[in-house]
Amino acid sequence: MTDTLEYDATGLLCPLPVLRANRKLRELASGGLLTVRATDPATKQDFPAFCRQTGHELVSSTRDGETLVFVIRKR
Repeated sequence: MTDTLEYDATGLLCPLPVLRANRKLRELASGGLLTVRATDPATKQDFPAFCRQTGHELVSSTRDGETLVFVIRKR
């Protein structure tokens, strides 16, 4: 079974959603999944860039109304 965590970053502005998601990823074992919900439009570019730079996998990036939802697999 894969570890999973969720982080609600709604209402936070750049760079806080990525910085706090990074903290949450540290709690996961390799292969674990983190789901992040954010409302800052900049996160649409920030999370893919963060994953490219850190080697984590951006599993999905979707929208739920005004909320952006990112699922990241820890490397």
